[in-house]
Amino acid sequence: MAPLPLRTLAWIACVFAFCVIVFGAFVRLSNAGLSCPDWPTCYGHVTWPVKPAAVAKADQAFPERPVETHRAWREQVHRFLAGTLGLLVLAEALAAAWRSRWRFGCVIAAVVLIGIGIPLYMAKDYVTSSVMAALGEALLLGVAIFWRNGGWRRIAVLALAVVCFQALLGMWTVTWLLLPAVVTAHLLGGLLTFALLAWLAWRLSMRETQDARRQQLFMAAAIGVILLACQIFLGGWTSTNYAALACGIGGSAFPTCLGRWWPPTDFQHAFILLRHIGVDYQGGILDAGARTAIQMVHRLGAVVVFVYGLWLAHRTGRAGMRWHGVAIAVLLVAQVLLGIGNVTLGTPLWIAVAHTGGAALLLFALVTLLARSYPSALRERAL
Repeated sequence: MAPLPLRTLAWIACVFAFCVIVFGAFVRLSNAGLSCPDWPTCYGHVTWPVKPAAVAKADQAFPERPVETHRAWREQVHRFLAGTLGLLVLAEALAAAWRSRWRFGCVIAAVVLIGIGIPLYMAKDYVTSSVMAALGEALLLGVAIFWRNGGWRRIAVLALAVVCFQALLGMWTVTWLLLPAVVTAHLLGGLLTFALLAWLAWRLSMRETQDARRQQLFMAAAIGVILLACQIFLGGWTSTNYAALACGIGGSAFPTCLGRWWPPTDFQHAFILLRHIGVDYQGGILDAGARTAIQMVHRLGAVVVFVYGLWLAHRTGRAGMRWHGVAIAVLLVAQVLLGIGNVTLGTPLWIAVAHTGGAALLLFALVTLLARSYPSALRERAL
C-alpha cells in the first residue's frame, strides 16, 4: 500500500475526473459545445464576456457566433475543471517519476513542449503548434511504454499523456466545429482517463490478496471492460450525430423504432468516421436513415452489454464479492432504464447527463473488479 498522501491524491484525481466527465456531458448535451468559438480563451477572455460592452465587442469579433452568456460559462468552466484535473494528473506523474532523474526530466520537458504549443496555436501557427504537441506526447508515451516493471508509475505517466491529448481534442472540438469523430474521441478519452485514474487509485490502495476465485475473474472483467468501451463509443457516436431521437418519441420509439421492429436504415453513411473539416456539425448533418442505423446498432450493443454484464455480476457474486456483483447489476439496470427514458421522454437534459454518468460509474465498477481480481503473478511486477 502506498503512502497516504499519494493515495489521497490518486482518489481526489479519480473523483475529480468523474465530475469533469459529468459536467462535460452537461455542456455537450445542452448544446454549449461551441459557445466559446476560440480556444483556450472564450471570445478572447480568460473567463467569458458578461458586460454589455464586452459582449458587443465579442459579437463584432465573432459575428458568426454571437455571445450566449448562459451557455458560454458552461464551456469555459468545463475548461477550467479540465485544466485542474490536468494539474492533479501532472502531480501524480511527477510523483511517479521522482526517483528517476531522466524520466522526471522527460515528463517536465513533455509538459513544456505541449505548453509552448498553446500560444503558438492561439497565434494560428498550427503546424509548429502541432509539432510541439506531438513531440511532447511522444516523450510521455515513450516513458510509459518503455518503463519496464514500472507498475503504477507507468500508468500515472500514461494518464498524463491521455490528459494532454484530451486538451488537444478539446481544442479540435471547437476549431473543427463539433466534428463527430473528434467529439466522440473526446468522450472516450475522458473515460479512458477516468479508468486509468481509478485503476491507479485502487492499485495504490489495495493490499495483497491470494483469493484464487477472484483472480479467475480477471479475463472475464477485461472482456466486460472491452464490451463496455465499444458500447460507450456507440453511445458517443449516437449523441454526436444527434441520433438519440432517430426512432421518434413516446410509445412508437421503444421497444420498436418508428413503430417498426426494423425501420429503414442507411448503414453506408452512418459510420463514416472521417468527414469534411470546416462543416458545422451542431445539430447533425446525417439523414434520417443513417441516424436510425446508428440508434439501432446502439440498442443491439446495449443488449449484448446487458446480458454479459448480468452474467459477470452473477459470477462476481459467486466468487465471494456479492455486493460488488449487486452493484454491477444495479448499474446495468439503471443504464437501461435511463436509455429508455431518453428515447421515450425526448432526451430530457438530466436523464441524458445521468446516462453518461451511469456509464462512467459502470466503467468504474468494472475497473474495480479488474483491480480486485488482478493475478498475483502480475501484481508483483506492478508494485
